[in-house]
Amino acid sequence: MAAEPLSQKEIEDRLRELPGWAFEDDRIHRTYRLGSHVAASALVAHIAAVQDELDHHSDLTLGYNTVRLSVNTHGAGDAVTESDFTLAERVEALAPAHGAH
Repeated sequence: MAAEPLSQKEIEDRLRELPGWAFEDDRIHRTYRLGSHVAASALVAHIAAVQDELDHHSDLTLGYNTVRLSVNTHGAGDAVTESDFTLAERVEALAPAHGAH
């Protein structure tokens, strides 16, 4: 069964549970700031493992001491779905261990 796009209200409600995340251009996104490039790189590696586990992948950008995720579901017409929020929640759970804020 294909993932169903969430309504604007559902997206807004879910974002209230994820401080730091925003909705723009039919995607949810967040930027994390870390203490160093090594810490940011380690976070990217852990996010990549989670994405493979979920078989759901975001656009993931590594900066000097930043990591930016931007995600929607291609199989749902590039709309935001529950799968995107599942990924966001998993990233939120692991980011503090890397000192992300």
